[in-house]
Amino acid sequence: MAIINQDLHQFSSYVQQINLTFHQYLLLGDEPLLVHTGNVIQAEALLPQLKAELNGKALKYIFISHFEADECGGLSVILEHFPKAETICSEVTARQLNGFGIKAKILVKKAGEKLTTDSYELEFIEYPSEMHLWNGLLMVENIRKIFFSSDLMFATGEEINTVKELNWKMEVNSIMSEQVPDSDKLEQLQRTLRRLNPNFIATGHGPCLKLQ
Repeated sequence: MAIINQDLHQFSSYVQQINLTFHQYLLLGDEPLLVHTGNVIQAEALLPQLKAELNGKALKYIFISHFEADECGGLSVILEHFPKAETICSEVTARQLNGFGIKAKILVKKAGEKLTTDSYELEFIEYPSEMHLWNGLLMVENIRKIFFSSDLMFATGEEINTVKELNWKMEVNSIMSEQVPDSDKLEQLQRTLRRLNPNFIATGHGPCLKLQ
């Protein structure tokens, strides 16, 4: 675990067989927010670290960008210990969670909507994730200007507590069709992202990015 940017905590695990690092994040405050759970094994390893950082606080929200094992496979594990936490996700992801029998208190959000607390302001962006192009969500925290990129900004390798400097527009322009395999949806997503002005990208895989 490391504090990767201001009060944003990063939890990471590296899987050598596929040369990939997986990240989950905790945004502390009056209403703590967990971004992704990891798969079941990762969630079980995450729990003691998460509880230590919460230091007695209740987990308020769990953000799931899209329905995939490393984003929400461990949701039931986390909810066993934090049953009152609300899961923030898209309508499509909510249907998938229900279809797989994952019982959660769901807070469905749509593109353009916000969630504001005393500690942060979350704004949601439509994310045509690569799994069947199901509509997921990306998220930006507007006070700290942190963009949570899920699988959109992606790199392999062992990248734990790593931060690199990059240019936002170049990063947005570098999103490939493999990540959003629909040219119209990719172009629409890039137009939306170009209007943002984050100063930090919290990635799902690979190094985090400090923006120039």
